[in-house]
Amino acid sequence: MGKLVINSYEDFEKYVGQELGVSEYVQLDQERINLFADATLDHQWIHVDTEKAAVESPFKSTIAHGYLTLSMLPYMWNQIIEVNNLKMMINYGMDKMKFGQAVLSGQSIRLRTTLQSLQNLRGTAKAEIKFKIEIEGQKKPALEGVAIFLYYFEN
Repeated sequence: MGKLVINSYEDFEKYVGQELGVSEYVQLDQERINLFADATLDHQWIHVDTEKAAVESPFKSTIAHGYLTLSMLPYMWNQIIEVNNLKMMINYGMDKMKFGQAVLSGQSIRLRTTLQSLQNLRGTAKAEIKFKIEIEGQKKPALEGVAIFLYYFEN
């Protein structure tokens, strides 16, 4: 399935209440987890100490940082949608975000999205995207919530 192409507010409006798409899976391996730990200065052992985690963690493995899982959202969102004719786009916020279960090192995640609502704020499109970050082979999502984006379309 190709990307959903949106060229205007009117294009977006047609999809309110509908699933917009699902990304490809992306693996959260130990190298990516370690790089995220370095970038954020969050080196808690449950994320980076594979030997200790194998023995002491209830997961018997290191796990991805919750915020690493969340930070993959823009990459996966870009696989689902292409929005054209923009002056700019702003990540406005997150609502009702809940972590459902840990992502173990080596597991793969993907993004599933629905356009929950769309508002026209004086020419700016405020899109509320209901999202689920799913773990390959698992029923319970790693993360779900509502991402809010502001799209400033060219006139």
